[in-house]
Amino acid sequence: MEEKLEDKELFKIMFMQLIYTLQNAAVMQLGKVMNPMTNKIEKNLEQAKGTIEMLRMLKAKTAGNLEKQEQEMLDQVVLMLQLNYADEVARDKKNAELKPEVKKEEEKK
Repeated sequence: MEEKLEDKELFKIMFMQLIYTLQNAAVMQLGKVMNPMTNKIEKNLEQAKGTIEMLRMLKAKTAGNLEKQEQEMLDQVVLMLQLNYADEVARDKKNAELKPEVKKEEEKK
């Protein structure tokens, strides 16, 4: 019986690490933090959307099977990433609408 409890706790930790890893990847893909491999901000909204969708899939597939702490973490991560994604899409749209001269001045900052 002791092994089962240890497995349960280990799997909880591993699940939360998986969510945390996917969250970090999405935040990097949203251009919010530097890629530690290249030391550059690398924004890729397509990849970010894919990572967010993967988290949404995990949320759907694990519905009713998670402990409260796991469910709350997953819910918060998905919501935070969706809001940040929407913000970045709106920012890109706004930048695309700016006049080329204004856009060049913003990029210099």
